[in-house]
Amino acid sequence: MTGPGLPPAASHGGTEPAGAPVTVRALVARSSGAELRVERVRLPAPGPGEVRVTITAAGVCHSDLSMVNGTLAARFPLVLGHEATGVVAETGPGSSLRVGTPVVLNWAPACRACWWCRRGEPWLCADTTSPTVPRGETDDGVPLHLTLGLGALAEAVVVPERAVIPIPAGLPPEQAALLGCAVLTGVGAVRNTARVAPGESVAVVGLGGVGLAVLSAARRAGATTILAIDVAEAKRDLALAAGATDFLLSDDRLSKEVRARTESRGVDHAFECVGRAATIRAAWRLTRRGGAVTVVGMGAKDDMVSLGALDIFHSARTLRSSVYGSSDPDREVPVLAAELASGALDLRVLVSGTISLEEAPTAFDRLARGEGARWVVTLD
Repeated sequence: MTGPGLPPAASHGGTEPAGAPVTVRALVARSSGAELRVERVRLPAPGPGEVRVTITAAGVCHSDLSMVNGTLAARFPLVLGHEATGVVAETGPGSSLRVGTPVVLNWAPACRACWWCRRGEPWLCADTTSPTVPRGETDDGVPLHLTLGLGALAEAVVVPERAVIPIPAGLPPEQAALLGCAVLTGVGAVRNTARVAPGESVAVVGLGGVGLAVLSAARRAGATTILAIDVAEAKRDLALAAGATDFLLSDDRLSKEVRARTESRGVDHAFECVGRAATIRAAWRLTRRGGAVTVVGMGAKDDMVSLGALDIFHSARTLRSSVYGSSDPDREVPVLAAELASGALDLRVLVSGTISLEEAPTAFDRLARGEGARWVVTLD
C-alpha cells in the first residue's frame, strides 16, 4: 500500500536549524477511500506558543478509519493519526516546555475561556470541534490537513503547546501512546460519565481498543459482573484478559444470555463502543429499568437511532454519550501516566502489535475487519 523503502526524511531527528520548516514522512490519504501512502510532507516551524514533537509511537484508532471511509467529513490531503506520544524537539517563542520533555498528544486541547470550559466541561470546548485542521503542505506543494489538528502518524508534528501533556520518562511508548485516546476515553467513560460503583453490573458492546479499556476500567471500579460483547469469537481471550467475567457473541440470544447473568434484570450500565444505531439499540435492550446506556463510539450523522416513546418512559433508562471520556486531559493523563509508571495500570492487552510507519495501511485493513485491539506504529 505504500512505497517500500521510502528513505527517511533528511530533517527527521532534530538536525535541522531551529526556526526552519521541517520535512517528515507521514501517512497521507489523498481523498476519501484512496489508498493510504507514506509521503514526505512539510511542516512549518513552531510559532509562538507552539512546539515540534518527534513522534515515538502512535496508535491506529477507529476515528482515523472514520476519516477515510466517509463516516466523518474530512478535508484532503490528510495526515492521519491523533493518538501518540513523543518528545519535544523544538519550541516556539513563549513556550514553557523544555526540549527533551516526553509528552502525550491531546487531540482536544481546551481553550479554558469558552462557556463550556468555564463551567468545568473542557471535553465540550467550543474550540475543538473540527475533525481536520489545515497546516503544512505535501511535498508537491498541495495544502495539507491534519486529523484533529495533530496528524500524528508521522515522524513529527507541530502543534500548540496546549495540545501536549508532559509525562514521566521511561514509559513503554506503545502503551503511553494510548493514554491520549483509547485509555482516556474508556477509563473516563467508566469513571466520569457512568460513574460505575462497586458491585454493579456492566456490559460492553464492541471490543476494539476503547471497548477493552472500558472493560479494564470497569474491573478496577469494582464491577462484579462484566459482560464483553462482540460479533467476533476471536475477541474472547482479549476480553477476558482485559477484565471481563463473561464473553458473549452478539447474536439473537444476546438479550437472553445477559438476563441469565443479571437475575433477569439486565445490566446497570451498558457501554456502546461501536458508534452504530443497531448497537446503541442493542445496548439499550441489555440495560435494566433505571439503568444507563453510555454511547462511547462515534457514528455517522445519518445513522438514526429509533426508540419507542413508551419504552423510553417505562424503562426509565438514561441514554447519554461520553465525549473523550468526559475528561480533562491536562489533569487526567498525568494520573494515568503515573499509574502506568507504577504498574497499577497495565495496557499490554490493548496492544495487538507494533508496526512500522510503512506497515500502517495494513493496520487500517485489520481495523476495518475488526481484528485485534490497537496496532501501534513505532518510530525510531
